[in-house]
Amino acid sequence: AEAMDIPREGHNLLWVVDFPMFHYDEDEGKLSAEHHPFTMPAKEDLDKLESDPLTVGSYSSDLVMDGFEVGGGTIRIHQVEEQRRVLRRLGLTDEEIDEKFGHLIHALELGAPPHGGIALGLDRLVMLLGGKSSIRDVIAFPKVQNAGEPMSGAPDVVDAQQLNDLSIALTLKD
Repeated sequence: AEAMDIPREGHNLLWVVDFPMFHYDEDEGKLSAEHHPFTMPAKEDLDKLESDPLTVGSYSSDLVMDGFEVGGGTIRIHQVEEQRRVLRRLGLTDEEIDEKFGHLIHALELGAPPHGGIALGLDRLVMLLGGKSSIRDVIAFPKVQNAGEPMSGAPDVVDAQQLNDLSIALTLKD
């Protein structure tokens, strides 16, 4: 709205559905997950996962308010082999899948039920309702004292490309 000099009066909501499962990432030169790699592909498209991945749909959606995503949700993959197929299609080897997502694969092997939902970005919602232009105006960072995430053990080992993507340089101290 600002870029096109459109006045904002009130709030506008948009529900986005029918996301594709993948998109081609020009910078990386490979497929990437459109929403995230744990989103369930559309059942009617499973036979195209390896042969025509860019036509595969997914069970995902976003809620947009005033041009900002304020929520997103998916139905998650709950079958081990389907999850492995998606991660392989994104270029991961079985070894990388086990290294990076072993905790998830193990949970699926134990019989995780079908699940899904939506996560609302209350920080963005408060930002918009408060007339602010940045969530930094309405929330403190980081959200936990040690900046950790107890379920996955993050932060953990990252590769050089991830650091480069975030413009982070490491220096070693004596």
